[in-house]
Amino acid sequence: MTLTRRNLLVSMAATAAAQAQRSPHATWKPKLGILGKYTPGNVAFAKQEGFSSIGLWANPKTKLDPDVVTDEQIERARAIVRDSGLYLSVIGALNNHIAPDPGARSRINASFGKVIEIAGKMGAPFVGTSSGNMPGRPLDEQVAEIVRVYTEKYFPLCEKYHVRILWEPWPGGPNIATGPAGYEALFKAFGNSPYVGLQYDPSHLLWQMMDPIQTARDFIDKIYDVHLKDTEIRWHILRKSGIHPLANEQWWRYRLPGMGSIDWPAFFTVLMDAGYQGAMNIEHEDDLYGWPYRDDDFSEEYKTGFRLAHQFLRPFVPA
Repeated sequence: MTLTRRNLLVSMAATAAAQAQRSPHATWKPKLGILGKYTPGNVAFAKQEGFSSIGLWANPKTKLDPDVVTDEQIERARAIVRDSGLYLSVIGALNNHIAPDPGARSRINASFGKVIEIAGKMGAPFVGTSSGNMPGRPLDEQVAEIVRVYTEKYFPLCEKYHVRILWEPWPGGPNIATGPAGYEALFKAFGNSPYVGLQYDPSHLLWQMMDPIQTARDFIDKIYDVHLKDTEIRWHILRKSGIHPLANEQWWRYRLPGMGSIDWPAFFTVLMDAGYQGAMNIEHEDDLYGWPYRDDDFSEEYKTGFRLAHQFLRPFVPA
């Protein structure tokens, strides 16, 4: 074949395409961490166990209680986390942002505004929460109220402190962001807002009988933070008594990652394919591993749960 400029360009393009197909993905290195109450001891535990990120709660009666914490206390906490080298991915506070009672809503909105401020001052890019709800009201009415309240009360603070609000799919609280139907309605209403996204926890979708893998795939561009928690379906109870057991037996329960029914390789593959490099914090709600806290520090039994989860997850998540 006579070598021409056109043939040369075609050959070079074909070679480049073949090399691109053979080229491996960049190493997947998300930040593996834990979620819990803030104390210097809990931060030190996360560091010494080899975690690289941490998420902290700013709920009432914690050391980051937004209604009582001072600027000096916030700065001290920020310095301790910074000096540990851990990435502070999120500050969590679960609230009903559109509570039907006007007085309660006003207090909640003011308190959550302070949570956004805490996140900004501590350098956390995200605040994790529930969407809010008004039980018994039409979905489109609830969505419209969420958009109105967030736009008026929260987004100016998000802009000031460079914080994004993330919804966790917790169905036990004031929330409509519990799965695909709620996600679709909310994201459509918010359009391309830079101030909302998902704190994805596959365990919540599993016991609601949704597909946590396909849902992650469908909404991967909205996932900015991840909770690692498993759900065990207790089929021996479910098959006998259904979802409303007569003796109130629990047919599902939260477990450490690897001890439930989540297909973790499939879930991590979705994140890997998307190039997700954010935080994945273990949310330990497995009551088979002891009471979580002694005062606000992790109990020794609870620490054992974090260690077991770490051992399970490490083969999937490069250090």
